[in-house]
Amino acid sequence: MNPRRAATKPPGGTRPERALPAQAGTAGTIRLSKRMADLGLASRREADEWIGKGWVLVDGVAAELGTKVPATLPAARITVRHAARREQSAQVTILLHKPVGYVSTQAEPGYTPAITLVTAANRWSECRAPHRFAPSQLRHLAVAGRLDIDSTGLLVLTQDGRIARQLIGEDGDMDKEYLVRVLPAEAAGRSGIRGGPAAVDVQSTFPPEQLALLRHGLSLDGRLLRPAQVEWVNPQQLRFVLHEGRKRQIRRMCELVGLRVVGLKRVRVGNVRLGALPPGRWRYLRDDERF
Repeated sequence: MNPRRAATKPPGGTRPERALPAQAGTAGTIRLSKRMADLGLASRREADEWIGKGWVLVDGVAAELGTKVPATLPAARITVRHAARREQSAQVTILLHKPVGYVSTQAEPGYTPAITLVTAANRWSECRAPHRFAPSQLRHLAVAGRLDIDSTGLLVLTQDGRIARQLIGEDGDMDKEYLVRVLPAEAAGRSGIRGGPAAVDVQSTFPPEQLALLRHGLSLDGRLLRPAQVEWVNPQQLRFVLHEGRKRQIRRMCELVGLRVVGLKRVRVGNVRLGALPPGRWRYLRDDERF
């Protein structure tokens, strides 16, 4: 046996990962699918599917699954065939006004997931997108930013991995806006409040230093929260703008400063607003909308 050939044979006869020539000065190599995701060309899962179908070329050469490239490879060196673009353009993103009582995903038996509201009958009559609803659009429809069962408002469901990564990826910082109705913790649990809960003026008695803490200085699960925008909208309602999405974050933040949330509604994700979309109805993300 030729010793040079024997030395390059991988252990167990498995095929080695194919690496394109690295450029001088790059910080190592990474899988092509990850580089495509970093560049916003596709999700990693989607990129792997395209590579497997022969739809991705690097410098004019069809890539193989497992191909590694320089970590700084520019998008200009990656070509995606038209078949992949057609498939990607058929993906939909749906905006749903989630009502109270629905969970974002099927977390536990006995709870109804919000995706069950995405039916032809529930499409908002004022949705002007050219898409025709089809059951196939429910496949791979992922929730990009959850709302708990007691919260309402804008829920984004998407087949597009690029959008999912943009909204909930580890390196994402998409801002989300909420309207939050609150009561003092001690008043929220009492009955017989004169004039009813709506008569409570929380703003006038809430200490300014506690409002400052809501903006920055609180920690959850041992981690300091990112700075947030928090301001009063009326004597009982706060407006929050967050750049992260920790579990039940706003409710837990309010508990730490002596407030109890009695109503929470997400009204904006990035540049996309809930607007006049009625509860329980949905519409497609328009071509002119970008998060």
